[in-house]
Amino acid sequence: MGQYNAPLRDMQFVLHELLNVESELKQLPKHAEVDANIINQVLGEGSKFTSRVIFPLNHSGDREGCHFDKATLAVTTPQGFKEAYIQYRKAGWPSLPCDPEYGGQGLPMVLYNSLSEMLNSANQAWYMYPGLSHGAYECLHAHGTEEQKALYLPKLVSGEWTGTMCLTEAHCGTDLGLLRSKATPQADGTYRITGSKIFISAGEHDLAENILHLVLARLPDAPSGTRGISLFLVPKFIPNADSTLGARNTIYCGGIEEKMGIHANSTCQMRLDDATGWIIGKPNKGLNAMFVMMNAARLGVGMQSLGLTEVAYQNALVYAKDRIQMRSLSGIKAPDQAADPIIVHPDVRRMLLTAKAYAEGGRAFCSFVALQIDRELNHPDETARQEATDLVALLTPVVKAFITDNGWVATSEALQVYGGHGFIAEWGMEQYVRDARINMIYEGTNTIQSLDLLGRKVLMDNGAKLRKFGALIQAFIEENGTDEAMNEFITPLADLGEKVTKLTMEIGMKAFQNQDEIGAAAVPFLRVVGHLVYAYFFARMAKIALEKLDSGDTFYKAKLATARFYFARLLPETAMLIRQARSGAANLLDLETELF
Repeated sequence: MGQYNAPLRDMQFVLHELLNVESELKQLPKHAEVDANIINQVLGEGSKFTSRVIFPLNHSGDREGCHFDKATLAVTTPQGFKEAYIQYRKAGWPSLPCDPEYGGQGLPMVLYNSLSEMLNSANQAWYMYPGLSHGAYECLHAHGTEEQKALYLPKLVSGEWTGTMCLTEAHCGTDLGLLRSKATPQADGTYRITGSKIFISAGEHDLAENILHLVLARLPDAPSGTRGISLFLVPKFIPNADSTLGARNTIYCGGIEEKMGIHANSTCQMRLDDATGWIIGKPNKGLNAMFVMMNAARLGVGMQSLGLTEVAYQNALVYAKDRIQMRSLSGIKAPDQAADPIIVHPDVRRMLLTAKAYAEGGRAFCSFVALQIDRELNHPDETARQEATDLVALLTPVVKAFITDNGWVATSEALQVYGGHGFIAEWGMEQYVRDARINMIYEGTNTIQSLDLLGRKVLMDNGAKLRKFGALIQAFIEENGTDEAMNEFITPLADLGEKVTKLTMEIGMKAFQNQDEIGAAAVPFLRVVGHLVYAYFFARMAKIALEKLDSGDTFYKAKLATARFYFARLLPETAMLIRQARSGAANLLDLETELF
């Protein structure tokens, strides 16, 4: 249903003109040979694969869903999914950012990030099967033993095997300190793991011959809470030393969830009955190891909503140009037709521009974070690596929460453009709204991300990481503050930066007296920071557009108009959010529980 074409022009603008990735990558010995030509070739091939192979399966996959066989406990994916995965593997897409030592292509994360957006736009549910595998790869690459890496990483890199993360249980949700799954050590160095997990994306399927489950469980003598969690590798089939498949392990799918959205991805209840596993990292330090995968997943979820925002916008735009209804308030615009196309109406423009702005702001933001990951992993200078590490830590919860909140808004607005047709399944728009809703929930709800940002990433280090990002903003303001043409962007950016500083100090002072003040302010605080980030990138993009406005390329005219819309229509939300954050905890907690 509908259409999808990768926004190659805007991706290239972000990578080459905004971020200057070619010159940035030359500072990283591992990626010094990656030039604009290589980047554009990969983007072009990714565009073909996503639009031709997996986008056509999106609507049909949603309609069909996954099939669970209660007799065999097997899961079958929708028609065409397995064949598409074979093409994905043969084209080498799983290996794009992976270590060449294990068969990877060694390309930068900032390039893989753009491919990830395309895949999520084309078919989020399909991409969740191989998408989680990259997080498993990162976790094993960072914390696995040499033997584990040699045995498992080549299979993950090639896509022959996929990976999952088995964290939560029915009684604990996000509070992993409550999990009950047990791991008993054996004489041969393995562990017998028993327990049950829920909400395991791609926990069982027919796309790959083996699935590697990363499972959190407790050792017999483990302390309570999160300090007593260990991480284990539990393969569906236990591999032989030569990587061929051995015995079937005793980890099974007990059922798949009937969900609001992402129907084509198997969200599984997983049962472990004395399943054989191998510990990853140190005993009782499993959550630290799993955070490698969890952080990758949180960035990935932000990309899911960015992808949905883009594809919803594209289809709403086509519809708005084609659908005729009523006449423009300022006079007839299409005299040869019985009515004007709805794109002439101001509020239809508002809805389209909201989705467009959130897509373009999110694309710039995510690409910047991906580039910081490349710097964090590969820059030869230790100070530069630490700067990048701090920025990634600060911005990861913002990517996850702000972009998924915006994705919910944008897909809803895009559906609204269609009017009643948007509510009808055959047009495909209602699927994007349903699929977008889960992104605000899993991999840590957006409230959890907000608490992480304010409590751990900002207040815990007295705002040091936030000041590092603020320094980038301040440098840009000082560089462009005297440019009259930039005043409409610089002035509100500087104003919001000052307000964020004051708000952070105010919340921090209140928190000394009452920690609930952090919980009360966290969600609006994250959205304020998210808008600060977007305002910074839109100001930078506006500067480029102004400089190239006379080039004859209408792309820059559109970019400038989108930036102006963002500053005029979306950024003012921060005034309300700041008032909410300052209102304190009393208005939330003074009402006794029994009076609700």
